[in-house]
Amino acid sequence: MVHFNDILSPDALATGLSVNGKKQLFQKIAALAADAYALDAEMVADALFDRERLGSTGFGGGVAIPHAKIPGLEKMCAVVALVDPATPFDAVDDLPVDIVFALLSPVDSGAEHLKTLARVSRYLRDEGQVTRLRGARSAAALHALLSGGGARDAA
Repeated sequence: MVHFNDILSPDALATGLSVNGKKQLFQKIAALAADAYALDAEMVADALFDRERLGSTGFGGGVAIPHAKIPGLEKMCAVVALVDPATPFDAVDDLPVDIVFALLSPVDSGAEHLKTLARVSRYLRDEGQVTRLRGARSAAALHALLSGGGARDAA
């Protein structure tokens, strides 16, 4: 079973996040990261914007995995938000995004960054997982799903 306990704080989750575009989305993601991981919100938002300028991290189906390397960060961490209503994101399929799984990595985390990005991507390619995430109505429910505590429908 996939879980993200190693990178995800219960304080780094949000549901029903209302934003008016990518800029405000990244600012809200950065504010969550600042609170959960004692990071500088402006630095996180800037790093996410800088990475996004290289190409959209919206990979389709309403899902985005913005990611950035953060100076001074000691271990990989994540912020997950459900956006309502979905926001335009310049995704590969041009669909607006409603699930955002932001990944923040230490500057020197080359292989670990790529492996974690691949793990998140595999998880979010599973339509069942995405449907369950979309059904989460609270940060606690989101945490239960992402930490492995919400898989009660196994065969």
